[in-house]
Amino acid sequence: MLNRLTAALIALPVAALAAPPKTVTLEVKNMTCSLCPITVKKSLEKVSGVSDVKVDSDKKTAIVTFDPDKTQPEVLTRATTNAGYPSTLQK
Repeated sequence: MLNRLTAALIALPVAALAAPPKTVTLEVKNMTCSLCPITVKKSLEKVSGVSDVKVDSDKKTAIVTFDPDKTQPEVLTRATTNAGYPSTLQK
């Protein structure tokens, strides 16, 4: 029985074992002009594992979808902070 289970697990595609994408909302500070959201978006898109970024300058938020096997929210907030836009995870 164990050999069959092992064989079945080995036969699974790698994608089936990967964690599902995760989406978080970041509260972003210092967005005061029309170029700010572009800079925030580009800083987040450079993070390995990020698949989608939507920045709302009116709400001062960034919604980020990423692969949790490749990055974590702390890396996302560090990326925006390093670009001059400190952010925190919205609760």
